[in-house]
Amino acid sequence: MQTFSRMLSTAALAALLAFGATSIATAAPKTDFKVAWSIYVGWMPWGYAADHGIVKKWADKYGLKIEVTQFNDYVESMNQYTAGAFDAVTLTNMDGLSIPAAGGVDTTAVLVGDFSNGNDAVILKNKSNLADIKGQNVNLVEYSVSHYLLTRALESIGSTERDVKVVNTSDADMVAAYKTADVTAVVTWNPLVSTVLEDPSAKKVFDSSQIPGEIIDLMAANTKVLTDNPNFGKALAGIWYETAALLTAQTDEGKAAREAMGVASGTDLKGFEGQLAATKLFDKPVDAVAFTVSPSLPKTMDLVRNFLFAKGLLGNGAPSADIIGIEMPDGKVLGDSGNVKLRFTGAYMKAAAEGSL
Repeated sequence: MQTFSRMLSTAALAALLAFGATSIATAAPKTDFKVAWSIYVGWMPWGYAADHGIVKKWADKYGLKIEVTQFNDYVESMNQYTAGAFDAVTLTNMDGLSIPAAGGVDTTAVLVGDFSNGNDAVILKNKSNLADIKGQNVNLVEYSVSHYLLTRALESIGSTERDVKVVNTSDADMVAAYKTADVTAVVTWNPLVSTVLEDPSAKKVFDSSQIPGEIIDLMAANTKVLTDNPNFGKALAGIWYETAALLTAQTDEGKAAREAMGVASGTDLKGFEGQLAATKLFDKPVDAVAFTVSPSLPKTMDLVRNFLFAKGLLGNGAPSADIIGIEMPDGKVLGDSGNVKLRFTGAYMKAAAEGSL
């Protein structure tokens, strides 16, 4: 089974910081673009769209060529994007800040595709209350969205990470680790959550539906490339909303699309639909725009940047979480307005909502 590794690599991050501003692509107007994506329920539409002519349809509309490449290694997809080998990449809001933005690459969230609404979970062995996690070793992918979820879960009960011991565990090893007697608590994401919960001893005590809108999945692009080539952004929006509409359609065609995406992600129709049920998918552009311009997004990004700063993931010697500027759709900036490296825009989603793609 393939799994989606929404994680950070400290070594990779350090290497990326060495690129600095020189890693930003020199983006003149062009017609050929490369997009990287990796396995996760909310990103499966990109592979399906590439395989079923939807990418070509929208690329042709704007006289472009768009190559969509699947990565089995999520971190590597971001590394390649940050190094300038790709023009756009699927990533989470947290990873967008900690890898390309912290690596000096000015990046824009073109599309807010979904947020995790139960796909990420804290699971205890033979314990039904979150408070029982205190004093336990907790297996998770360190510095990942699982680590962030644990922090938020502990905050909900007036606790902190000092009350547990984090054990860094690869996502590939998580299910096997849970089956050992020594492992009593894990934090992970689907499809691993579903697999772990098949064990009668496994009890879900907290999940991402309790922090709605905080673990956000994006299609992001190099800001310079996007500014010089706005039709690239329009094509990405067209691809996403056409495929997302198919993904959610209660028709034979929609069912076939979900089944194909499920198989491609290493599960079946039932498993994939179960993961979709734990995902707030923005298949309608008007809903994506409303979410992106809401007051909750700056609050979420403030939580995220402070978590990353506390973990030392905003660069060596970063004096505060303000070191990197994060621009909101209204132009307001969290952090250093002279060093904006992550931007949210409603422009392309709004164009889709208005039918002006």
